[in-house]
Amino acid sequence: MERGQPAPLGASITADGVNFALHSSVAEAVELCLFDGDGREIRRLHLPGRTGDIWHGFSPGLGTGQRYGYRVWGPWQPDEGLLCNPAKLLLDPYARQVVGDFHWHEATRGRSRVDSARYVPKGVVRDAAPFPGPRPSIRWSEAVFYETHVRGYTMRHPAVSAADRGRFRGLCNAAVLEYLKALGITTVELMPVHAYVDEQHLVRRGLRNFWGYNPVAFFAPAPRFGGTDPVSEFREMVHTIHDAGLEVVLDVVYNHTGEGNHDGPTISFRGIDNRAYYRLDPADATRYVDDTGCGNTLNADSAAVQTIVLDSLVYWHRDMGVDGFRFDLATVLGRHAHGFSREHPLLRAIGSNPLLASARLVAEPWDPGPGGYQLGNFPPPFAELNDKFRDGARRFWRGDLKTSGELARRMHGSADLFEAAARPPHASVNKITSHDGFTLADVVAYNERHNEANGENNRDGNPHNFSRNYGVEGPTDRADLLALRRQQRLNMLATLLCAQGTPFLLAGDEFGNSQGGNNNAYAQDNDTGWLDWAQLDADPAFTESVRSLIALRREFPLLRLDRYVHGRETRDGTETAVCWINPDGGTRTDEDWDFGHAFGMLLEQRKADGAVTALAVLMNAWSGELRYELGPLAPGCRWMLRFASAPVDFDARTLTMTLPGHALAVMAGNRSPGG
Repeated sequence: MERGQPAPLGASITADGVNFALHSSVAEAVELCLFDGDGREIRRLHLPGRTGDIWHGFSPGLGTGQRYGYRVWGPWQPDEGLLCNPAKLLLDPYARQVVGDFHWHEATRGRSRVDSARYVPKGVVRDAAPFPGPRPSIRWSEAVFYETHVRGYTMRHPAVSAADRGRFRGLCNAAVLEYLKALGITTVELMPVHAYVDEQHLVRRGLRNFWGYNPVAFFAPAPRFGGTDPVSEFREMVHTIHDAGLEVVLDVVYNHTGEGNHDGPTISFRGIDNRAYYRLDPADATRYVDDTGCGNTLNADSAAVQTIVLDSLVYWHRDMGVDGFRFDLATVLGRHAHGFSREHPLLRAIGSNPLLASARLVAEPWDPGPGGYQLGNFPPPFAELNDKFRDGARRFWRGDLKTSGELARRMHGSADLFEAAARPPHASVNKITSHDGFTLADVVAYNERHNEANGENNRDGNPHNFSRNYGVEGPTDRADLLALRRQQRLNMLATLLCAQGTPFLLAGDEFGNSQGGNNNAYAQDNDTGWLDWAQLDADPAFTESVRSLIALRREFPLLRLDRYVHGRETRDGTETAVCWINPDGGTRTDEDWDFGHAFGMLLEQRKADGAVTALAVLMNAWSGELRYELGPLAPGCRWMLRFASAPVDFDARTLTMTLPGHALAVMAGNRSPGG
């Protein structure tokens, strides 16, 4: 084997062979192990080169498809966090493809001297090339996110063949893409697709990790989604989605790995350079800081971690075609040993990398560690998932007292969180639901979580859901109850899609998908976690209402302003207004926010020639009907009903509307130039 080059890290194909490069600051020697297609180790080669902490070597004659792993020789001193053990076959953190499943066995424990090769996945040498073809060009203000799961979305879809269900190919299905386009969303956000492993406690219960938040390789797509060639299949999927005019965003997990806590297996990072990749407990280096709740925490202060995160992001964006990233537990990426900093070098490096300039960046701005809740504190160009929007909308519509002011702040784009740092409204990624929690159908059907199937005695999942069952826990045949639940679902979706900021939808909410009250279906790779497409046929009118709301948002720029407007502001001769109104048409006062369950949001734009466009979003969370006066709003406008979650009575002569209980309506007004 020749000396080779220290860059790039991973296995890189040249015209004459393959260059291998691995970071390890603690190794005394590194062996490259080659395997045949049956998983037999056929050769071991010492990497002869070392440049700083990079071990490297070039092997002539090797090429794409070669399976490999590493063995790292060095100190075994657990008390100092040094866990080198050449009996452990280690997956290349930069492997672009992974083959073979991980099997829980004593040999995978770091302390074991039994060869672990037969129980762990191997890397596969793959070439890399920039993703071909144009990408969709969608402004932030136009984006509508749609979160889904590769497997869960396609396993029960009637148009997807049995062979394609659960795979990247399933999302290439023409019927699937036609549905997404017709719905009106712009951005498909996929839950994790990086290669991951199943936790031991799930395997023991006969379950497996469905969601995928347990990664072991940051460059390789999960084999369970892509058959024998997941790399090509993933690229084909992205290309097909792009052809449909939609973006692809990945949910990425750079906060922990599937190696777990001190009792977890040695698969890759732990055996390569434990102290560089993980945060170790300062009082006991045999254990890990667990700011993620998953057993370990990646060390964002480490140069090795910063490098691999950036390299992984660039690879998925440039070579795999991904248009953006949602960062799971993103506070970890800004953590120093003493806590979070929005100025952290890793956050700054991600945001300023020119190769990521066109990528959408969305932070989940919290983790379970000390000071982990950081909503509003990430630097631009990051947008942030806004759980305050979720809680405010759910509490208002279920009838909680004194919640209208909070909901108004969220519908205004959460200026209280983002404006001071000169961040625009789209920085607030608003959600009512996501994979983590109840589906929308369950928000209005269950007071309590029902996670017994997870095998944890219903102790897992968030107990605080701000949900309401309206008198019956779970399914019911009562027509009045079903009608109310349906209406409340529409109310919350309309609130989301009429709010300033970036709307985020959970796949299936547009047709009433339920998980039977399970609000933590991470281990439910079955009918519970898979979308029930039969619900689409059960109430097609509901889905059509969601389509109409998305279309309304697209039609009216007033619903997606690119700056915060307070009261009335004039710019370039155009006056724009965001006002809060009472049912009598009067402006809402400070005292009004403490009482009542009804208010409206008036959006108005007046041009210099006298033309006026206005939208009034009118809400009534009370059980009884209310009359709204539109006469005082945007005088001279002709008003038209554009959406209602329940039948309303609008009198065009008197400009009054009778809004039923638990209902929302959107009125559009206009006045011609010179009018």
